[in-house]
Amino acid sequence: MHDYKRLKIWQKAIELVSDIYKVTCLFPKGEQFNLISQINRAAVSIPSNIAEGAGRNSNKEFIQYLSIAHASTYEVETQLIISRNLGYLEQEDLSGILCNLYEVQKMNYALQKKLRQSV
Repeated sequence: MHDYKRLKIWQKAIELVSDIYKVTCLFPKGEQFNLISQINRAAVSIPSNIAEGAGRNSNKEFIQYLSIAHASTYEVETQLIISRNLGYLEQEDLSGILCNLYEVQKMNYALQKKLRQSV
């Protein structure tokens, strides 16, 4: 079992969620139950799955949850690109969020690699 609050990947993912919530609150109200909800739920699932995996009994299970979190980063990326294409998100905001998202992806890959060495 790992202390997820001490994991830099979890901390970075929490920051990412905050950044995403800040930009999605500026989207048109008509997207509240569509794209906004979808993006926010996918974003929240990233640190949530990291935390849940850290609480599991084995590194193998932790890797499984990290894999789910990793997939959610791609879901968020896709939805943010759609948002930009629809004019809901400025390119500058998208670029900043994607930079942080890519960092979480790299951290996730590195952590999975490290955990696999001990499985």
